[in-house]
Amino acid sequence: MEHFTPDFSLRGKVAIITGASRGIGEAIAHTYAQAGAKVVLASRKADGLNAVADAIKAAGGDATPITAHMGELAAVKALVEQTIATYGGLDIIVNNAATNPHFGPLLTSEDSMWDKTLDVNLRGYFRLIRESVPHMAERGGGKVINIASIAGMVPSPGMALYGITKAGVIMMTKALAIELAPQNIQVNAIAPGFIKTRFSQAIWGNDALSDQLIAQTPAGRIATVDEVTGIALYLAAPASSFTTGQAIVVDGGLTLA
Repeated sequence: MEHFTPDFSLRGKVAIITGASRGIGEAIAHTYAQAGAKVVLASRKADGLNAVADAIKAAGGDATPITAHMGELAAVKALVEQTIATYGGLDIIVNNAATNPHFGPLLTSEDSMWDKTLDVNLRGYFRLIRESVPHMAERGGGKVINIASIAGMVPSPGMALYGITKAGVIMMTKALAIELAPQNIQVNAIAPGFIKTRFSQAIWGNDALSDQLIAQTPAGRIATVDEVTGIALYLAAPASSFTTGQAIVVDGGLTLA
């Protein structure tokens, strides 16, 4: 039997990345563009998105910014329709947009916070998958990558509501992996630990919290966004054609400690 180098090229593929104006989403967008994908960048606000799109184009990539609030069904539908109109198809989606309006004991969370967190972190992911699957199936398969969190696996102080939605993301990933396997669509999740982004600044920006976290992490540090992009590329590429339903932890060993 001949062995070939695993295929990590995304040439000719079209990818939608939500929450792409900064942090993990921005880093994944750059990685996919470098691997040859045409990337659609989605976020609520245009300014950050345009800057990321310009940077990708300046590096020789192909990027289209589209403003979309993942908590609104009409916006999600329009995002997919505009992607098809621009690039003629869809192969990869990265659900990364997230919100976390509540920090503190779970019993202090209000109904409005539940509605907002569930709507963006869980329903928003589901909506984009539901709208995208028919287009992926038309092209003979596709890739769904859901950004979860170790907070969805292990209770994290002050982040219970966020963690509940991320646990939901992991179960949704597993359920859809089974349902979509016959259509050659692989569905996986990435569960990052603490990554230095603006989203997690409340933690790494607090010296006491940050020192405690670093002490608990076997790797002895907080990661950068670039340390998540390798697994994101693998899960989007042909190399992962038999990997589905997994929540891959990228946390420097924190959940083991």
